[in-house]
Amino acid sequence: MRFEDKVVLVLGGNSGMGLAAVQAFAAEGAKVHFTGRNPDTIAEAEASIPGGKGYQSDIADITATEAVVAQIEASDGRIDVLYINAGVGGFAPLEGITEADWDHVHSINLKGCVFALQKAVRIMGEGGSIVVTGSIGAHGPLEGNGTYAAAKAGLAMAMKVFAKELLPRKIRLNMVSPGPIDTPLLHRNPGMGPEDVARLKEMMIANIPMHRMGESDEVAKAVLFLASDDASFITGADLLVDGGLIELS
Repeated sequence: MRFEDKVVLVLGGNSGMGLAAVQAFAAEGAKVHFTGRNPDTIAEAEASIPGGKGYQSDIADITATEAVVAQIEASDGRIDVLYINAGVGGFAPLEGITEADWDHVHSINLKGCVFALQKAVRIMGEGGSIVVTGSIGAHGPLEGNGTYAAAKAGLAMAMKVFAKELLPRKIRLNMVSPGPIDTPLLHRNPGMGPEDVARLKEMMIANIPMHRMGESDEVAKAVLFLASDDASFITGADLLVDGGLIELS
């Protein structure tokens, strides 16, 4: 029980990789708080997690994130583990990128994550651990992925800076960068219908050395490792969970 009596906050924990992490943290003894945007999936997730508490909150809304942190401070006094997982996709070639789409993706994947860290770390103490979901999109070029890749690459470097800044407080900060994982996010890309998603999945699988897509629980296992004392001498790392796509291609 690596997280017994630990207070955990998962931002973006009502589906996919976030939900898998929420359930895994709870199974290892944590008191888990999590956020999401969809009240129905929040309620479903909350019902599946003994003692878990869900909040309807959009990470792009900095004030809403601050309010969630304040509620946790009032109820538990601290956050021991923070997992920032909220994110959104957005595929478009250079000619098809709109200012609105660019701002939407960056407000969630970069700006929202940075300010969520700022708000949550205020109530984290010595020995705290932070994990942030990055992406292999920050490590290699994929046509049509410029908007998303720019946000995740910016996030990766920002988190390295913050990991260094948090060293004096003895708080560790690491990233997990998933490769192709079959999550609901994959099916919510603007401008992509079911046939487009199916073609994208086929293309990704063809290029993955393991010849399959990853599962949410495989990412969750990496998250819990980095969040736990098993990784007590690791900070500033970016762990690729991608079936060898970046490392072996």
